[in-house]
Amino acid sequence: MALVVQKYGGTSVANLEKIENVARRVIKERQAGNQVVVVLSAMAGETNRLIELAQQAAEDYDIREYDTLISTGEQVTVSLLAMVLKGMGYPARSFLGFQVRIMTDQAHTQARILSVEDAALRRELEKGVIAVVAGFQGVDKDNNITTLGRGGSDTSAVALAAALQADVCEIYTDVDGVYTTDPGICSNARLLTRISYDEMLEMARAGAKVLQPRSVELAKKYDVPVYVKSSFKDDVGTLVTKEDKEMEREVVSGVTYDRDQAKITVIRVPDKAGVASRLFTPLSEHNIVVDMIIQNASLEGYTDLTFTVSRKDVKETKRLIEEAAREVGAASVEVDDQVAKVSIIGVGMISHSGVAAKMFSALAQEGINIMMISTSEIKVSCVIQSKYTELAVMVLHDAFGLEKTP
Repeated sequence: MALVVQKYGGTSVANLEKIENVARRVIKERQAGNQVVVVLSAMAGETNRLIELAQQAAEDYDIREYDTLISTGEQVTVSLLAMVLKGMGYPARSFLGFQVRIMTDQAHTQARILSVEDAALRRELEKGVIAVVAGFQGVDKDNNITTLGRGGSDTSAVALAAALQADVCEIYTDVDGVYTTDPGICSNARLLTRISYDEMLEMARAGAKVLQPRSVELAKKYDVPVYVKSSFKDDVGTLVTKEDKEMEREVVSGVTYDRDQAKITVIRVPDKAGVASRLFTPLSEHNIVVDMIIQNASLEGYTDLTFTVSRKDVKETKRLIEEAAREVGAASVEVDDQVAKVSIIGVGMISHSGVAAKMFSALAQEGINIMMISTSEIKVSCVIQSKYTELAVMVLHDAFGLEKTP
């Protein structure tokens, strides 16, 4: 008997008919003799509806109440699936985050999981019950409901799989698996049958929407095999797993893009110790994630400092940085929210030279200017004007031969 954790996203539970489809998949797994834990997102569009209500209720809403509100979408789907499963003759029980005791820190809207108390789930599983758990939510030490950020149900599922030592964690979504790039941009994008944790993590951080980055971090840390599959087909999907030598044959495994980017430049920053800390500490204190950072060469004791953040954080970032810039004696702050990030990712980069040069050359041939560059062992990212995003993706996908095999 295996223990299987299955997660279904919003499009998979968008209405009662689709919830019934999920129930049939769950029952099929149960009939195979396996214990099943199901993690659900809210119905497609429901979280956005709740966010809009919060924004209408108060311009400067309380984030504790905000988390309490937007976590209710998952309560609906887990209750409905449990009802449907029982109606089909299979024992099932729904659990909210605080009932499982998915303990998190107190960073509302972006909480991180600290621990999972799995005793209640294990008791139900031993009785043959299908456990249906609300994703995206947890509880802090003061019993406040917290949420894990966009895509947080992925993290919930992997965390439960790790805590329960599940045999596999299956992430069901509206795509067939992980592709070499967005099939909506490149019709010849190729489905990857397997990908390493590190590659998937870089792809998720660089804009791929298939998995939340923190879910991949957890999967790698606790060696949880993760399958990304379509909830509407019976295809194998993509296995996210440990790196092997076969993977290294591909120099580049994928091309990603992220339009949710804004570029902030602080002009004429005094080039002395402690200034960077004074600029970025307020952002850290407000849970604003900074992605790429570039500092120009010093000239007459001053420098320019440029960094990127999520577009949704621009307003708050601008306010905090302008205040910090005045305190350190910088000249001004410039904001550009019409930028995008394109990235190439592959474990094969570690042992191959000239990959970055090939990327830069391919973009240059199309007249695409590079504003910022960031690299890691297995990734090269470039910030460009957002209007060139699709062109850049197609050019890079072609340059590295990632199209479908004949």
